Amino acid sequence: MSVALFTLGGTIGMAGRSTAGVTRLTGAELAAAVPGLAELGCPVEVQDIEAVPSANLTLAGMLDVVDAASKAISNGATGIVVLQGSDTLEETTFLVDQVWPHSNPFVLTGAMRNPTLAGPDGPANLLAAARVACSPAARDLGALVVFNDQIHAARWVRKTHSTSTATFASPNTGPIGHLVEDQVRILTRPARQDGVHGRATPEDLDANKVALYTVTLDDDGLLLEGLADKYQGLVVAGYGVGHVPAALAPVLAELAQRIPVVLTSRTGGGSVLRNTYSSVGSESDLLQRGLIDAGFLDPYKSRILLRLLLATNEGPDEITAAFAQHH
Repeated sequence: MSVALFTLGGTIGMAGRSTAGVTRLTGAELAAAVPGLAELGCPVEVQDIEAVPSANLTLAGMLDVVDAASKAISNGATGIVVLQGSDTLEETTFLVDQVWPHSNPFVLTGAMRNPTLAGPDGPANLLAAARVACSPAARDLGALVVFNDQIHAARWVRKTHSTSTATFASPNTGPIGHLVEDQVRILTRPARQDGVHGRATPEDLDANKVALYTVTLDDDGLLLEGLADKYQGLVVAGYGVGHVPAALAPVLAELAQRIPVVLTSRTGGGSVLRNTYSSVGSESDLLQRGLIDAGFLDPYKSRILLRLLLATNEGPDEITAAFAQHH
């Protein structure tokens, strides 16, 4: 039994600033500073991949991490831990969840307080993530976020606060488990979804761009003009249950004739509805005009899913079916 630990950078490894820039700790240095990790009974094998803020991570780069993690599983690792910045953690976790083919746990974590501050949360998060990664109870759950002694499923987890160590939450469901007295307690086991089949290459991803458009008050829609000439897909973050101003409805309908257009809610919780409202620009009107219902999936994860589907050459029926899993 062993845990393969991959480091990508982020707050968890920031050890101060100098004239040369930010000083970053290696994975071995981070692991050595965690009380109890060496006694876990599950050796940690470290691979330093990146040392960057998570804003600089890419889909193609994360797919490479998944490939390296799969190789580690083939070589006998029990589970995977990835350390990265928290800013994009909800998106990278969902990306991993869509393509991770193994039953072994794939756990992502990080920190909100760097090691130079009082009460850094990185060591506790790393230890908790390692416990989950080597726990039989965490198998067959796909990719997970472990933060603040909570275990979150990839499809629901969100970063909800800019600075709090309790930033990660799952608004629609709550965490699926907790760390209690050093034990992994899984409270509910959501069924794994089909995921995205096939491997998107960097060239495929570059050729399939997906825009995210958030609807706002008194929206004129000018940013939508010519969008289908530059992007191969669009995610719309509408008001509430999936509404837009009436003037945008025909614009989105025209776009949906050219590229897949996915309808989500900008609220951060709850589902897009299907047939409660019927005015122009309502959810039922937009779905009748050809938009795709994302259900409970939030705008950021919807963009990840749509881009992966396009990059693996899925057609309209397959795209609709993939989003239907989130209704």
